[in-house]
Amino acid sequence: MAGARQAQQWLLTLLPTFPVLLLVLRLWQLSQQDMSTMLLLVQYVSPLGLLSALLIALVWAFPVVVLAFGVLGRLLRLSAPDRFDPERSLLASGTARTPGWVITAAVALGALTWQLRFLPSLLMLGLWLLALRTRYLHPDQPTRILVVSVALPLAAAVVAYTVLGPAIWAAFQDGEVATAALLAVPPAATMVLTGPIPGWIAPTLTHGLAFTVAAVLPVVMGAVFLRVPLLPTAAVEVVPKESAATTPGVAASTTPGGPAPGVTIPDVPRNGGTPTPDGPPSADGGREVVLGALIAVTDTSTIVLDRTATVRFLPNGWVESQVLCPQPAAVPYSLVSVRGWPVEETALNWMMPRRPLADPDVRCEGRLPGVR
Repeated sequence: MAGARQAQQWLLTLLPTFPVLLLVLRLWQLSQQDMSTMLLLVQYVSPLGLLSALLIALVWAFPVVVLAFGVLGRLLRLSAPDRFDPERSLLASGTARTPGWVITAAVALGALTWQLRFLPSLLMLGLWLLALRTRYLHPDQPTRILVVSVALPLAAAVVAYTVLGPAIWAAFQDGEVATAALLAVPPAATMVLTGPIPGWIAPTLTHGLAFTVAAVLPVVMGAVFLRVPLLPTAAVEVVPKESAATTPGVAASTTPGGPAPGVTIPDVPRNGGTPTPDGPPSADGGREVVLGALIAVTDTSTIVLDRTATVRFLPNGWVESQVLCPQPAAVPYSLVSVRGWPVEETALNWMMPRRPLADPDVRCEGRLPGVR
């Protein structure tokens, strides 16, 4: 009894720290491992924006956790009922306390947020859960068990192969073995775990797979989240102007010893020329486009993290214009589609309205308007 309760207490204590750890690691990566830059990001980045990015990026993980541990727990309960002890096993405790509507919600959420190539796996997990639950709740109804454990998976496999057959063949022809396997294997595997397995191996197998999922899933979630943008990408057109703050003899930074690491301050000309943000006067008066992540706009300056991970403090009087740049679309790894639906597309993205195409702003490419 104490083992399961202590494990649950530790899990509930450590679980909230995982999102915080992911957010800190993402900011640390975004700052290029510079503590001053990271502290600046922590000061200005909205916590709500961080949590929103985390939720959107990792919403697919909830169905994975619920369905994977649900299958393993129900398989243990059906195969080795004498070893299914909710007071000692965390897997058994979670299975016994998870209501059916949570499983249904997980399947529905997975259908919306998983890519098309993973939907056959979702079908497989859902049918496994249904068959194991039916065998446990209705052991004295062989007809129902036969329909749910044999007839329904067989019919689902036939329908799946009818729909996915051309895509599977196209994936094999294009050399996309992983995509072909994700589409072809799960429908055939729906009849593998619709019943119990030998009781002597069930505890070791189910707990071993549960520990494997618990170890691998956080690593995958971290790898996915570390690629998610946290700040809006903006292009700021800067035109340096003469001002009291840029005349010789006026300090450009109030930081003792100079600017902080990773932070650049516009250079001050000493020869009477036009001040420029990054160097000596140029023919166009130092006019440039600063492209990067927009951190904040204060009363005195616009703070941008440019493409070299350097913080730029641009005086607001120098900012001629700025434009919000859309995030570049991810390059697809697979060209396979199912009846026009790309295998890397989710149902949620397919259902949402598409953003109208527009000519890209040249400033989002780092170029000045009118300059080729």
